Amino acid sequence: MLLAKTLTSSTFKLALIAIGTFGVIVSAIFSYVYLSTSAYVRNRSDRAIMAEYMNLRDVYEQSGRQGLIGLVRQRAADKAFAGHAYILADPSSAVLAAANLREWPPTATAPSGWTEFRAPGTSPKASGSPLVRAMIHTFQGGDRLLVGRDISDLDSFTGQIEKAVISGVLLIFVLAGVASIMVTRRTVARIEQINATSRAIMASALDKRIPLRGSHDEWDRVAENLNLMLDRIETLMGELKQASDNLAHDLRTPLTRMRGRLEKAYHGQNFGEDAQMLIGDTIADLDAVLRIFTSIMRIAQIEAQVRKEAFRTVNLVEIAHEVVELYDAAAEQSGSCLTMIGEGEVLATGDRDLIFDAIANLVDNAIKHGRA
Repeated sequence: MLLAKTLTSSTFKLALIAIGTFGVIVSAIFSYVYLSTSAYVRNRSDRAIMAEYMNLRDVYEQSGRQGLIGLVRQRAADKAFAGHAYILADPSSAVLAAANLREWPPTATAPSGWTEFRAPGTSPKASGSPLVRAMIHTFQGGDRLLVGRDISDLDSFTGQIEKAVISGVLLIFVLAGVASIMVTRRTVARIEQINATSRAIMASALDKRIPLRGSHDEWDRVAENLNLMLDRIETLMGELKQASDNLAHDLRTPLTRMRGRLEKAYHGQNFGEDAQMLIGDTIADLDAVLRIFTSIMRIAQIEAQVRKEAFRTVNLVEIAHEVVELYDAAAEQSGSCLTMIGEGEVLATGDRDLIFDAIANLVDNAIKHGRA
């Protein structure tokens, strides 16, 4: 439940956007490092090949074909040049002299320029086939010179760098994703805790408070402020309730006295029949007002957990039948029909008189203000 809310929260979506942006930046940086390192290492190798190529070209120009053949054979015998590759071929690609290569590579068809190839004599896909990078030059007489180096180690090195870059980017994405889920989960958990407390307050009373974790972070400060706000609201509601209770209590006494005087006048013989009827109606209205004040005071006492002795198990169906019997005649007078559907028992715990008043008020309003 919490994980689902975490993955669908706006905080997690913002975290994903931040991770994506950060990942793009990191990928760009790592790619730059990879390309720069690879280019630097390859350039060093190219400079060495170019220097050797210039040396051999100068020998050919100064001493001719035989001088270059002698130098290539000298290179072949020298172990210091074991990682180099040399071939001098005639216009028909017949090998005149070679070092560390047996034949002219079939893929090196360009008359001049850079080329890369797997050393001939082995399978191109074999892991042991050395990768050679070479410079090719064709002399005026048609002879072709290839000077190169085994760059297998360089290729392996750049491959390791590439794997390290990809692994680093993936690791960063994974760690950032885990961190974002943990942070978002913590945030959603605190928000859900506040929401749960809010629902509890709406369902019951204002005595609930948001728990503090003691971390003194921004969430604890929010919870403290909300708790202070709830304290203030509870205080104001208490003051308002106290004012309402005092008003109901203060008005009840003069209304009771007024009813007593009207009751005394009603039983006297000093008024005509119409006046007595008016006094009787007034007494009935005062009784209704007094019942309302009594109910207000009883509700206040119940909410304050002071008076619950009137609570008992009651049958709501029975109370509803009594309301129907009370208002059946009034409904007929207004052109309506009041009926009760349903039998049996619907038991509840509560104040029977207040439940009766609540249902009776609904029915009375329906008869007075409802449609025919």
